[in-house]
Amino acid sequence: MRADLHVHSVHSGFTRTLRVFRSRDCYSSPETIYKTARARGMDIVTITDHDSIDGCLELLASHPGAPDIVMGEEVECLVPGTGTRVHLGALGLTEADHRDVQPLRGNVFDAAAMLRSRGVALVLHHPFHFFRGEMDLRTYLDRLLPLVHAVEVRNATMGAAHNDLAAAVTREWTGSRAGETGGSDAHVLSHVAAAFTEAPGRSREEFLESLKRGDCRGAGLHGTSGRLAFAIYGVVFNYWAGLVGLHPSGLTPAQRAGAVGCSLVSLPFQFIPFLVTLLQKRGERRRVARWRRELQGAAPATFADRDEG
Repeated sequence: MRADLHVHSVHSGFTRTLRVFRSRDCYSSPETIYKTARARGMDIVTITDHDSIDGCLELLASHPGAPDIVMGEEVECLVPGTGTRVHLGALGLTEADHRDVQPLRGNVFDAAAMLRSRGVALVLHHPFHFFRGEMDLRTYLDRLLPLVHAVEVRNATMGAAHNDLAAAVTREWTGSRAGETGGSDAHVLSHVAAAFTEAPGRSREEFLESLKRGDCRGAGLHGTSGRLAFAIYGVVFNYWAGLVGLHPSGLTPAQRAGAVGCSLVSLPFQFIPFLVTLLQKRGERRRVARWRRELQGAAPATFADRDEG
């Protein structure tokens, strides 16, 4: 069975960058995500919004009792004492699980322990996206990898070098006991199912059990600067559509008027997101190359360099 295990909807809140514009992180509706994922060959559908299950609840309200929908969430936690952010994909959780994990998000170890004790499948999303060397890299891996059932090794917004390193450390540090997953990390509808997870099973429940056993693999596309830029401009386009009433914006009329004014003033800088994308991807490549070099002493063949081109 196939499932895109990392998808965002309009319920993922507002972006942290350029807060003055009050742009949502994503404008895709749960229903269109569901239809798109199914049309693109996904047997199981989930939505993993930032610290929210509202997208899944909306979807389940429209499809009560649907056997192909899994409740999901992307829980942002902190590694205590470091300030390092970690994103956990929580799959198969309940409303009570969501409510009870919120006070624990300041400590990823407490949050993961609670969710696992309740049978929730946990995936470490894009393991090197936020890591900036706040601790020794091996310590980081030793502490985090045992917390999860699987690691996301194919994220369609992360470069091939990042994804390859995630796969290498998963196999080396866990002895292949942890599973490997894929997810689009889609913030625009066109990217849904660009990457996905394959796991044996004939039902949603069997799929989740395979995930918890580590019997799963990631597949699909790697991320590129072009794909990331497309996603950013897609959100910008949807933001403008929200301001004129074509999408839900979550803003009051006064806030929409202010956002329109700010956007008009910023028109000369419309190419900045693309430049930011190029800089982000260059920084990602440099960091991943650094982490690979640090790990090469442990297993040179496993952590061989990869040229992304």
